[in-house]
Amino acid sequence: MEVGRMNQTEKEYPSPTHASTMPPRSAGTVGPATVSRAEEYSHDSTPGTSDTIVPGDAGNDNQPRKRKKGFLARFGKKGKDDDEMQRTMTSESKKSQQKFSFVGQLKATLLNSWINVLLIAVPVGIALNYVHVNPVIIFVVNFIAIIPLAAMLSYATEEIALRTGETIGGLLNASFGNAVELIVSILALVKKEVLIVQTSLIGSILSNLLLVMGMCFFFGGVNRVEQHFNVTVAQTASSLLALAVGSLIIPTAFHSFTNAGDNGITELSRGTAVLLLLVYGCYLFFQLKTHSAMYNEPSPKVDKRRTKVEGGDTTKGIAQMGAGLSASMGGHNAQRTPLQEPEDENEQPQLSIWVAMFTLAASTALVAICAEFMVDSIDALTQNGGISKTFVGLILLPIVGNAAEHATAVTVACKDKMDLAIGVAVGSSMQIALLVIPFVVVLGWILGNDQMTLFFDGFQIAILFVAVLLVNYLIQDGKSHWLEGVLLMTLYLIIAVAAWFYPAAGQIAG
Repeated sequence: MEVGRMNQTEKEYPSPTHASTMPPRSAGTVGPATVSRAEEYSHDSTPGTSDTIVPGDAGNDNQPRKRKKGFLARFGKKGKDDDEMQRTMTSESKKSQQKFSFVGQLKATLLNSWINVLLIAVPVGIALNYVHVNPVIIFVVNFIAIIPLAAMLSYATEEIALRTGETIGGLLNASFGNAVELIVSILALVKKEVLIVQTSLIGSILSNLLLVMGMCFFFGGVNRVEQHFNVTVAQTASSLLALAVGSLIIPTAFHSFTNAGDNGITELSRGTAVLLLLVYGCYLFFQLKTHSAMYNEPSPKVDKRRTKVEGGDTTKGIAQMGAGLSASMGGHNAQRTPLQEPEDENEQPQLSIWVAMFTLAASTALVAICAEFMVDSIDALTQNGGISKTFVGLILLPIVGNAAEHATAVTVACKDKMDLAIGVAVGSSMQIALLVIPFVVVLGWILGNDQMTLFFDGFQIAILFVAVLLVNYLIQDGKSHWLEGVLLMTLYLIIAVAAWFYPAAGQIAG
């Protein structure tokens, strides 16, 4: 009786149906009312929903439930999505397979930087070497010619790096960025200019650590309160630099505090060079294999400093002061600069892979030619120009070799890409200390030159130690500002003045 009364009440006063509030239907529930509500639910739901359930035949309760038009509805909707996705993928594939014209690639290679105007000095410097003019003029012209060639070499390396990923690309950038120093060192070593080899390599480390990084900190921090970078990566490179400096101090101390003289210096240097090369191999495995995620982790960005005070800034400042006070009470930093997540930039290559490789090979060959003419004229410059070889090696040659790295690092630092800037400055210095210097020592071993050792001039070791010490102090917190850049550049200027007045006949092994 009660069941009949409830059915009669439901017929007279039907309850409203809601598609989104229908309870789940049990497996054994059947009946006209339930079927009608399920059908209404299926009509109210969005088309293409694959979870629409309808009962089986009334006479067969054990028949499994079916999905009403789920496949067809889903198929119809996904067809549009697939078309859209296919259209997007087609456009992206067209972008990735963009056509490179000869004129466009020529313009991209020659007109990518204003510094390429100096390319006119390349044929002029080569021609002057064969007309036998004043060697000082040959040195100056080839000195200028190497600057745009280094920039072109860096540009070709960046084009190749766009296709290899960030980690491999950064390694290529650092390796070919030091190609000029390596070429100059090999040519000078063949001509038995050991003092030029040693001073140019130490000067390249100093130039990267002090001048390049100092300009990055200064120009990047002028419009910002501070900048952030991956402190773990930077300190790892600095620790390796400290090891390299120690490998230079030990042979110097061995020579100075023993009565053995040059006995044992050559063997000690060659054994140490082999160990440093093994350490560099371990560093590559660390960077590319075991801890590659740490090197690819982006750092937070900081907004530029505003010069105008806008409405509501006072209120925001008071709120930030209160937040900083509460944070300090909680054990966090009281002064916290607003940070932003790094934005990904989709940079497209401007050269095909073959043109980029040809540009890399051509610029490297031209650098080798101009560097050979420049090294040949160094003796005439130091004898007639009143400049010591120490100043030429410590200051002049590193400026030429690092010209492209200077421009690249400062440009990315102004865009708040400090990880890349630190990678160029500290990474290049670390590579010279752990790869180029030991390689040159081993090459001298192969060539039978016993004077090429790790026993450097005491003045060079002292200034290198001070430079690495200052850099370690400044990067230990993972933040930088413009004053730190001033400190680094000031130390570099002090070293340049000292190198200018340093006696020409510095002490050297052999």
